[in-house]
Amino acid sequence: MTSFVEVQFPTAISMGSLGGPSRQTQIVVFGSGYEARNARWLNSRRVYDIGYGLHSENDIDTVIQFFEARNGRLIGFRFKDWSDYKSCPPRNTVRATDQVIGQGAVTPTVFQLVKAYTSGGVTYSRAIKKPVAGTVKIAIAGVEQFSGWTVDTTTGLVTFSVGPSGGTITAGYEYDTPVRFDSDKLEINMAEWAASKLQSIPMMELFLP
Repeated sequence: MTSFVEVQFPTAISMGSLGGPSRQTQIVVFGSGYEARNARWLNSRRVYDIGYGLHSENDIDTVIQFFEARNGRLIGFRFKDWSDYKSCPPRNTVRATDQVIGQGAVTPTVFQLVKAYTSGGVTYSRAIKKPVAGTVKIAIAGVEQFSGWTVDTTTGLVTFSVGPSGGTITAGYEYDTPVRFDSDKLEINMAEWAASKLQSIPMMELFLP
């Protein structure tokens, strides 16, 4: 059985979810009060709780069906993180010049979509593996290219028919985050839900090759 399917979790429910990037830092505090910190993960990892997005009994039924079809934690899927799903800020329009993905040369002809997060002169580069079909735009030296390239929406790889030359290669796109359920059981108490008590349904981002 496949470990990932190109199926998007229902966006009406994901819009109300809670979550975002997480990191794992090991901290050792010395007797002097000073501390040493070490990053245990090279990359950040998104975590979500979709329980906040449930608004009706029909939403609960939708989640149960989706959970059963994914066999709990076994099979990953696409998730739209409404706070971070574009190559630009959420309220902006995607443009072919949003993100730098490479420099023109005879080789290579394949480039990974990436998104840069920059603050205080420091940049974290995140590989984008699940672009949304029909949203990807490509430019070379600031000029949008309408042919000569293809994108694999299952890997985020952009392939040029001929090695591009003559400038910086940029891209704009929308994308999903690859995730899985973070529990093999759903614990939904209808009485508590009716009393407006939130049900926790966690999800975890997948690191894909």
